[in-house]
Amino acid sequence: MKLFIHSRNKKLMKIEIWSDIACPFCFIGKRKLEKAIHKLPDSSIIQIEWKSFQLNPDLQTDTSQSTLDYLSQTKRWTREQTVRMMAQVASMGKVEGIDFDFEHTLVANTKQAHRLLHLAKATGKQDELKERFFQAYFLEGKNIDQQDILLQNAAAVGLDKSESKAVLESAYFESEIEQDLYESRLIGVKGVPFFVFDRHYGIAGAEPDEVFDRTLQQALQKINSGQT
Repeated sequence: MKLFIHSRNKKLMKIEIWSDIACPFCFIGKRKLEKAIHKLPDSSIIQIEWKSFQLNPDLQTDTSQSTLDYLSQTKRWTREQTVRMMAQVASMGKVEGIDFDFEHTLVANTKQAHRLLHLAKATGKQDELKERFFQAYFLEGKNIDQQDILLQNAAAVGLDKSESKAVLESAYFESEIEQDLYESRLIGVKGVPFFVFDRHYGIAGAEPDEVFDRTLQQALQKINSGQT
């Protein structure tokens, strides 16, 4: 599905999504939105923009731990409670065609991945890279704070390797990430995923399909009616 289009003859609708890579509900929400978009007669009018949000910005990457171990320790849940809760999330993912592998998901800070997502935005590759990061983290058990893993995924969507490497080894896009976080506070984002449709309608969380369908239709009707 092509989500970015440059046509002066169409009224485009921007959908901004605040999310973190290490967020299973963000991955599920992405699939739900995609389903709603696919139902449109012309999905090319939709423009997706991913906004940075970190659930735990101070998290220290620790590949010796799985997500299950980390959650059990930090939430003070028993191992059985943790497995049961994540099994429920995995069941939600299966409905959307996602095979979460929480046993092998590693504890990793996502800041560097967010930097590359901002780089990808400039070339219209942001949605593709977001998908690859989700898959690398949740399905493949990759350390998304590791430079070579990040570079591999960036190259896979067509980003220049030397440019990507320069971003990871610098403070590039720091201000853009901060701006995303500032905007999230302005509009009252408390958790992710958070979807904003043309700055008129919002969805907090991976809501049922009908919520995405209804909100998308409302936003489109507003655009078509010429309202601002």
